[in-house]
Amino acid sequence: MEKRNSFSSSIGFVLAAAGSAVGLGNIWRFPYLAAKDGGGLFLLVYIVLALTFGFTMIVSEISIGRKTKQSALTAYGVLHKPSKWIGIFACIVPFMILPYYCIIGGWVLKYCTVFVTGNSAAAADDSFFTGFITAQWSPIIFDVIFLAATAFVIYLGVNKGIESLSKVLMPVLLVMILGIAIFSLTIKGGDAGRTGLDGLKVYVIPDFANLSAKSVFVTIMDAMGQLFYSISVAMGIMVTYGSYLRDDSNLMTSVNQIEIFDTVVAFLAGVMIVPAVYVFLGPEGMKGGPGLMFVALPKVFQAMGPAGTVIGAVFFIMVLLAALTSSMSILETVVASLMDAFGWSRRKATIIESVVALAISIFICLGYNVLYFELKLPNGSSAQILDLFDYISNNILMPVVAIGTCILVGWLVKPRTIIEEATKNGERFGRKWLYIAMIKFVAPVMLLFLLLGAFGVFNKVMG
Repeated sequence: MEKRNSFSSSIGFVLAAAGSAVGLGNIWRFPYLAAKDGGGLFLLVYIVLALTFGFTMIVSEISIGRKTKQSALTAYGVLHKPSKWIGIFACIVPFMILPYYCIIGGWVLKYCTVFVTGNSAAAADDSFFTGFITAQWSPIIFDVIFLAATAFVIYLGVNKGIESLSKVLMPVLLVMILGIAIFSLTIKGGDAGRTGLDGLKVYVIPDFANLSAKSVFVTIMDAMGQLFYSISVAMGIMVTYGSYLRDDSNLMTSVNQIEIFDTVVAFLAGVMIVPAVYVFLGPEGMKGGPGLMFVALPKVFQAMGPAGTVIGAVFFIMVLLAALTSSMSILETVVASLMDAFGWSRRKATIIESVVALAISIFICLGYNVLYFELKLPNGSSAQILDLFDYISNNILMPVVAIGTCILVGWLVKPRTIIEEATKNGERFGRKWLYIAMIKFVAPVMLLFLLLGAFGVFNKVMG
């Protein structure tokens, strides 16, 4: 059994945890949902949920990790033996996510190479993205490169790998996001003479024109689902990173910093993307769904003229860094679980899990060509293999893990177990009564709604 590593400083922990939280979910999913759900209304709901539900889940998971000094697979069982099943489910989530996350990371890498080499015009073509992902070998090659880079960082360990890289990448990432966001606000153009500031208004000012009980409910569910993507809860990551947090570190301050970092980046991602898309493609351009990043944005960069190639290259490099910091945390969660549960060395766990992930990712890549099929999911969407993995892990398993965590903390080991761990150095536990109410009553009910939504219950009820 290898000696358990720990982050050398609180800032190292915060940047690593924020790096996990700041990923593709923030950059391609957040702006799309904000545009879809009435702009400022979605932002308002998201911030409220981040300060209540998000805070509750992050504190709980980091505290479970630090208290047990165990990763996701074993921590829940150490805290409460009958709750070992939560750890198993929490470990299945990153195991399922890693293969397809690295595939999408490979897509980002492909676009990076296209823009950096000055071939951005090709990426703006309507058929480019579909042509790339349906090719038999190209997506696999880029997937292998991205997965290998992720595995190399995890192979180096917590301090030399995750912490060292996060301390470099996260400040660079923030500067790049801020720079592109400012540039996006200065854009003028498009056929209708729209400006970046017009797009910002669409993004931040709530649209109450078509407000109804159904639309408010959908916005709340979308914002809550986004929080799972955004703050890396219910997938074992925060438990695992919490197990590396030193006992003398201020846990509450770290949680607040992670919350702020993640929310600011999610907001800035919208400022980067929504105004630029609005200027050149109009309101309709923002309804491109997650394909916004790979289909709509290359058109926006092309419309910017020569500057668009440079901005596009910077943008996709930034997205690549965000994807890498998240994939690192996903792989680390599985590797740490294998080390804790079976006593494997980091080297053995990293190599075995990477090989398994590669095999699964090749299978998923083939789902766009030789193994292509379309399946109707209970929530009404159409799915290929990648979508099926995403649906099971994100829409079903993650809410189940989160509900299990709420029951464990709220009713079995009691909230005071978490509160005592989070304040063992004399820290003040802000939002204490809010935390207790959320973990025992509010969060489980909201999560149950989210789970029912995944099974298409509300589609049938609301029509």
